[in-house]
Parts: sequence; C-alpha cells; structure tokens
Amino acid sequence: MTVYNLGSINIDHIYTLPHLVRAGETLAATEMQSALGGKGANQSIAIARAGGQVRHGGMINQGDVSWLKEMTDAGVETSFIIYGDMPTGHAIVAVDAKTAENQIILSPSCNANIPDDLVEKVLADVTAQDWALAQNETNKTADFLKAAKAKGMKICYSAAPFVADITADLLPLVDLLIVNEGEYQDLKSHLGHGDFGLDHLIITKGGDGAFYQGLDGEFEIAAHKVDAVDTTGAGDTYLGYVLAGLDQGMDVKAAMEMASTAAAIQVTRLGASAAIPKKSEVLNTVFDK
Repeated sequence: MTVYNLGSINIDHIYTLPHLVRAGETLAATEMQSALGGKGANQSIAIARAGGQVRHGGMINQGDVSWLKEMTDAGVETSFIIYGDMPTGHAIVAVDAKTAENQIILSPSCNANIPDDLVEKVLADVTAQDWALAQNETNKTADFLKAAKAKGMKICYSAAPFVADITADLLPLVDLLIVNEGEYQDLKSHLGHGDFGLDHLIITKGGDGAFYQGLDGEFEIAAHKVDAVDTTGAGDTYLGYVLAGLDQGMDVKAAMEMASTAAAIQVTRLGASAAIPKKSEVLNTVFDK
C-alpha cells in the first residue's frame, strides 16, 4: 500500500531567538539555518522514515531541485513534483531558545499554484487500498481529496493551517482527521457539536499527549517528557508516523504510541524535516516513565 500526498514544499529559514519578537521590536538571532520544510514535505519524509511507501505531488521553482535531495534520500518518491518559474514556497520560522515555541510567516508561492492536471497524474494508478493525504498549504486540496474518494481511497486530512469552514466542508470525505486541541475546539464551535462522524479522529495536545475517538473506541496516549529545543514539525512527524503505521497494518493505538516516541525525539533537535528520526531509532528508544 502507498500514501499519495499532494503537499506543500517550502524552504524554511529558521532563526533561534532569545525570545519571540514583540511588536515593534528588532531582535538579533543567536543562530540561523535554512532547511527543507512545508507541512506536506515534512509529512512525506516522516512517512518514509517510518517505513511507509509515499509518493509526493507538489510544485517548486525549477532552480530549487537540489532541495529535493532530503526527500529522495529519505525514500520519498518525487516523480510527481513539477517545476515552475515562480518562487518556491518559503517560511520564516522564529524559535524561542528558552521555551522552544515558534512563530511562522508563510509565503505559499508555488504551493498555491498547482495546476489541475497534476491531481489527475498523481491519482492515475492508485488503488482502493492506498491512502490520500493533503493539508491546507496548497491549492487543489479539495479537488484532490474528492477525486481520491471517488477512486475508493482512504483519506487522511491534516487540517492545517486551520480554516473551520474548509475543514467542515471536507469532513464527509475524511477517514482520518488529525487536529490539535485548539483546532478541534474551533471546529466543534463552528459545527455546533463534537460528533464529526469520522472513522478516526486524533486530537493532539502537545506535551499532554493525544486523544483518540473512532472505530477503535476512545483512549489517550501520554506524551513523553523531554527537553524540547524546537517544536517546529512535531505535528507533521506525529501524523507521518501514525499514517505509516496504519498503512503497514498496525492498530491505531500502536501507531499513536510509535508516533509519540518519534515526535518526542524530533523536538529535541533543531529544525523540522531534518530532525525527523528513522523508524529504527524510534523502535530502539525507551523513555523513562
């Protein structure tokens, strides 16, 4: 089985700061690095490093092909990534050195200009056993998920950046929805109820773990306590490991436990995609109770 991801690809410029910038403040960074990012690319890399098969569709500037090396090195199939003349999507990421919290400024660029025919190309040879994955960082998300559903695929939706009405409209297509606690509350308020009618709903709560509700009942998985240095990409790591686990036949609880360990390792390192651990490392890591 394979995950087909129509997802964003960004170049992240990451600045480590003494604290997050206040309005009107000029603040010198203590460290800076550039790295591959974007929720779509991060999730594809996480799926691949978790042992899953993933094919990524997206768009970057034709001069930025070298940035795809991290994806291909991780095992992501990139033949559905196309090249254009406009700038590759990019993000300015500010990271608080003390708390590891972040602020992100996003420029969609190529990610917002994916052509119609790419959806058809990505889904040309899929089967009903495959997963379709999308986020809210590209255009064509709704078209992609509707076309995937029509082919009988299972749908995983990463509803971020979160927009309540867009998410609500797509819910009838979705088999697995992963949102954070704030997004869940916003969606619940938008709909006027908390029954989303999903096979699988996972609500991530950062350091407080994650809650599951769906066909496998209701339960919580605790987070591992670690000294975080950068939380950028932690949610993408978590989603990628959950989806890869399910695609490999794991039950939801086992997949969430593996994802919890992966995310705990990831936040102890600076960066997003570069910090995502391989499955062998996750399986060999034991945290203190």
